[in-house]
Amino acid sequence: MGSKTTPWTAADIPDLNGRTAIVTGANAGLGLETARRLAEHGARVVFACRNAEKAAAAAESIRETLPGAELPFVELDLASLESVRKAAVRVHDEFERIDLLVNNAGMLSRTRTFTVDGFETTFATNHLGPFAFTGLILDLLRAAPAGRVVTVTGALPAKKGLWLDLDDLGFERRKYKPFRAYPQSKQANAIFGLELQRRLNGTDTELISVIAHPGAAESDFAQNLGPAVRFLSKPSLRWIFRFAMQTVEMGALPTLRAATDPTVRGGDFFGPTGNTKGYPVHNETSVETRDPERAARLWAESERLTGVTYRFED
Repeated sequence: MGSKTTPWTAADIPDLNGRTAIVTGANAGLGLETARRLAEHGARVVFACRNAEKAAAAAESIRETLPGAELPFVELDLASLESVRKAAVRVHDEFERIDLLVNNAGMLSRTRTFTVDGFETTFATNHLGPFAFTGLILDLLRAAPAGRVVTVTGALPAKKGLWLDLDDLGFERRKYKPFRAYPQSKQANAIFGLELQRRLNGTDTELISVIAHPGAAESDFAQNLGPAVRFLSKPSLRWIFRFAMQTVEMGALPTLRAATDPTVRGGDFFGPTGNTKGYPVHNETSVETRDPERAARLWAESERLTGVTYRFED
């Protein structure tokens, strides 16, 4: 399964009965497809989303074919540390353990805006929120046998100027450009996922951290972008980019493989066979993303900004 001659598909997902997964941003796009596939294979899937109505509608769409699916909702706005803390309390109140956390939710702010906590919105939502939420429920993840954290990153371009600037995370010194801010936040996701595994190494836990990227999937993420891109992303016009894009179903496969494949090891990185599309295979991260010194700096700053300190021992 998932060999060089046999592509890994959703059919390779093992039985997940008895396991509880949290998927952030499960109400639409890649998050919804991820939640659907996990539920199809027996997992209880917690919808961690900002909007209760949208989450309910998404869960109902799954129940149309899986009427017995367990799909509880936890309100989570990753742009608000107060919301993140409340969501973590709710998760602790309702669950004894979490077998899988999929840090899927993400966004792109077209202008430099700020969260209620005073952080630049794209970086705060895409990195600081998931960092804090993961840390606050780390004990529940460690309580699960063979638990996993999967953080969704991107196919980061190796282009000067797009790498994470640790001295200016909030674009205070540079002009804000959305297509610079977004890949930097996605690199922060990758650095976080790999550094989390480094810190788990040598501890008394089976929990592992894995990263994945979806390539260029035909999801609703284009609604974050400018009017021209939103127009061209209409279903009737998607054929224009079909040569470089893939369906949401295909785009979710790297995350699903990272989340469920029993052969996965901590620190693995999954993405499409091509840069933007294809079946999920092991990918290579950049030297900058793997740099332990950069990771340690980002980790320390993330703990300082969020006020969340990770505890790897009981």
